[in-house]
Amino acid sequence: MLLRALGTWDVSLITIGMIVGSAIFIAASIVPREMPQPALLIGLWCAGGLISLAGVVTYAELGTMFPEAGGQYHFLKEAYGSLYGFLFGWTSFLVIQSGAIAYLAVASADCLGAFFPFFRSSHEVVAIPLGVTTLHVSGSQIAATIEIIFLSAVNYRGLREGSLFQNAVTVIKVGSLLALVVFGLAVPPAVETPWHAALPGQGLVRGLGVAMIGVLWCYDGWYQATFCAGEIRNPSRSLPRGMLIGTSVTAVLFILINVVYLRALPTMELGRSPGIGEAAAGALFGPKFAALVTLAVFIAVFGCLSSNVLTAARIYLPMAQDGLFFRSLAKIHPVHHTPTACIVAQGVWSIVLTFSGSYEQLGTYVIFAMFLFHTATGAALFVLRRRRPNWPRAYRAWGYPWTSIVFILTSLAFVTNTLIVRPIESLWGLLLMALGLPAYLWWRRKSGTRTRPELPVKRIQPSGVSAD
Repeated sequence: MLLRALGTWDVSLITIGMIVGSAIFIAASIVPREMPQPALLIGLWCAGGLISLAGVVTYAELGTMFPEAGGQYHFLKEAYGSLYGFLFGWTSFLVIQSGAIAYLAVASADCLGAFFPFFRSSHEVVAIPLGVTTLHVSGSQIAATIEIIFLSAVNYRGLREGSLFQNAVTVIKVGSLLALVVFGLAVPPAVETPWHAALPGQGLVRGLGVAMIGVLWCYDGWYQATFCAGEIRNPSRSLPRGMLIGTSVTAVLFILINVVYLRALPTMELGRSPGIGEAAAGALFGPKFAALVTLAVFIAVFGCLSSNVLTAARIYLPMAQDGLFFRSLAKIHPVHHTPTACIVAQGVWSIVLTFSGSYEQLGTYVIFAMFLFHTATGAALFVLRRRRPNWPRAYRAWGYPWTSIVFILTSLAFVTNTLIVRPIESLWGLLLMALGLPAYLWWRRKSGTRTRPELPVKRIQPSGVSAD
């Protein structure tokens, strides 16, 4: 049986760990590039935090209604039927979560390459002929594989081990971000920030839209803790509190970090920087401190990878228990009380994607699908409020229905934008989802009408796991 051992502190750190990755240090440059007006730029980061919180309260109500391992799988299954839950889980295993693990592992390995040249992506270790093609193995792929195996082994051993390690890495990550903020605000600015600069003369609406996409991409990951709802001691309290605390803390950090960026370089130069965090640190503290930012990026990405490995494996457990995935993945280890088979399968497939080098391309394909699932999940709250008005709800979404409507419309805007800007990738994303249809029918036919019994959940607090 699973252990209900996670508290509010753990959920908060899982949420922070998932949101804070490489994006705030690298991809955040898209925001000043598209919206160079400083006051409006900071406003976008504030708005992104509020939109993310709108998603948090929506998912928190659903998570407390169905406090089981799997999160979105249950939300979609209960609102629309088992097919929709399966398609989410199928796409998550195939690309969304496993591809993210592969990407984060290689990205963190690239950071290590700055200190250990062997692990650079440009360092080819071996070339293996495979008939019509050749597999080129880089140092970053080897390091990424080691990271995935290590984190999978930690989480295999137990929830206590996985959560303690995750908490420790996230605390170090938050400490490094706070250090950047404190010192970045304490030193004299390298440039004067033109807070009252005029708005762009042309393309204001487009710039706002593209910049907001970059902002929300940096905030992505706030929902991941719902996958672990089956292992939270008091999910009716700890899940919403932890998600709200984690997202709020991250939003404040992101806003302050961007204030530091604006003190370091002009907005146009920030927008041209491939590594905005390193460029800003170099301008404020000197080039010698750039290496510290590289180390901070590694910690941030590795912490995000740790959170992903911990949470994502919980999606496939209920699928297998429902007879809609490999039955061998339905087992919970009798000693470690973790979904060990799911953790191993996730790790193996993520390593395959790591060596295939296709995870980045596949990632562009599933952006459409990912936000389509967000839209459907937001709408699921309205469906379940109508169909199950008397269902026990320990937590009700604050500001309902308006907060949930904002979240749904924002997710729908992402879907529409991706369909317009990247129609080919969107169609490939739909194709990857559609590949799940024959798989669903096969598993459904194999399992027949069998339903999954309610599994017992052991409520204990292992030593070292924080209380509420």
